Amino acid sequence: MDRATHARVALRILETVGEEYRDNVFGELPELGDGVRGQRLVREAGRPLAAAVWELPPGADGMPYHFHHGTEEYLIVLSGTATLRTPDGELELAPGAVAHFSPGPEGAHTVMNRGDEAVRYVMVGAHASPDIVEYLDEGAFAAMAKTSSQRGEPFFVRLPMPPEAAGS
Repeated sequence: MDRATHARVALRILETVGEEYRDNVFGELPELGDGVRGQRLVREAGRPLAAAVWELPPGADGMPYHFHHGTEEYLIVLSGTATLRTPDGELELAPGAVAHFSPGPEGAHTVMNRGDEAVRYVMVGAHASPDIVEYLDEGAFAAMAKTSSQRGEPFFVRLPMPPEAAGS
């Protein structure tokens, strides 16, 4: 998936999965673009712990390579063989494998499907608000908060990384 498609899928996730939550990780998932499927899982409103189930078709990439400044995440592979990219390189993860991602550059990650069958996984996050996400391959960042912006909706912006912030 190219960078423009990654950005479209990421925005579609924010728009589509909204307030609809699933209660089964093996249920049918809505398509979000380029065969990628995903859905948020049941959670308690207002609490930071949340999860989503994702399915990547063969050859697909998940979300762009990124890290959070405030959110801690945890990956659980349900089926297929996922390829995990981190600062340490790429690693194949079989069904049942798990991985932890700390906030900060050491927690950078993306999940890809280099196999010939779909990969299904759960991503759990202890979401901070506000949070900043850096997209390392794109030279971009997103800032978000659950509180309302001056426009009355939850704050979200995605922009190119300012030159003075690159490499700092």
